[in-house]
Amino acid sequence: MTPAPSTPPAEIEALARERANARASHDFVRADVLRVSIEAAGWRVMDRGTSYRLEPAAPPTIEDVGVVRHGSAETVPSLLDEPASARFTVLLVADDQPDDLARILGGLRAHVPGGTQVLLVANDPSPEQAERLAPGSPDLAPVAGVDPEVVWTSARLGRAIALNAGLRRARGEVVVLAGPSVEVTGDAVTPLVDAFADPSVAVVGGFGVAGPNLRHLDESAGPDVDAIDATWLAFRRAEVTTLGPLDGKFVSDRWLDTWWSLVLRAGADKDLPPRRALRLELPLVRHDQGGAVSPAVAERDRLARRNFYRVLERFRDRADLVSGSSGR
Repeated sequence: MTPAPSTPPAEIEALARERANARASHDFVRADVLRVSIEAAGWRVMDRGTSYRLEPAAPPTIEDVGVVRHGSAETVPSLLDEPASARFTVLLVADDQPDDLARILGGLRAHVPGGTQVLLVANDPSPEQAERLAPGSPDLAPVAGVDPEVVWTSARLGRAIALNAGLRRARGEVVVLAGPSVEVTGDAVTPLVDAFADPSVAVVGGFGVAGPNLRHLDESAGPDVDAIDATWLAFRRAEVTTLGPLDGKFVSDRWLDTWWSLVLRAGADKDLPPRRALRLELPLVRHDQGGAVSPAVAERDRLARRNFYRVLERFRDRADLVSGSSGR
């Protein structure tokens, strides 16, 4: 495996020094040009007064025994400009929950119809999880007659970036973001087709939340809700190119599903009324999340608060997106 570079190449250091001199001379146009060149080479310059430091802009993309491990979503070859070639894509992130992942894969294998693609983002998984994603593993047995596709990362990426990496490989007309804490006990994808036949519906799932404002969203039986839970969150593939990608600043998953649900409902045209989020009765069972939990509780809480503020920043002026104002 090619190691991640610990220090920038000499030519990048030279560009950074030249940029520092340009800033000292108040030649900020030249400094901006040099910054773009540094970032295009995969480095980020962090200013510290008159000094600076360089750090990798993203983990490296490397090849390890014939397997490409991606350091960012952008290095994953995209299929999104091609026509959909499957009915459904179910996308899962695999990190530290091998038993939970095996359970949902088993349910998908038993129940989903033909034309379903299963995508797994192996997000720098734990050794046990990585072993169960190795070629020939029972967990990678075909689903709907097709082997699951695995996208490997070279480092643990933030949740939104990891999902973006998988979304670039999606072939299904309908994409489902699924969580390993859910168990599939029947065909939970075919009912999505009828729901999306209604153009007023933007996002569909098995579990939803609603409330009078963004600070007070609670689980709701629906069917109309304000946002869909990411344990089973479905949307049209075409929306990824018009409204995506997911905001990479969502490092953890908390509030990311609410943010994406509201993005989908708001749509691209601000002059149109919000579209619907629809909770369906689907053959799904939620379990307590097993496996390792990372990062630590205090850090998870900090990231959750930061994610919530990103939701507020985007949607604080869209009272029409919560049921307290829309009367839904």
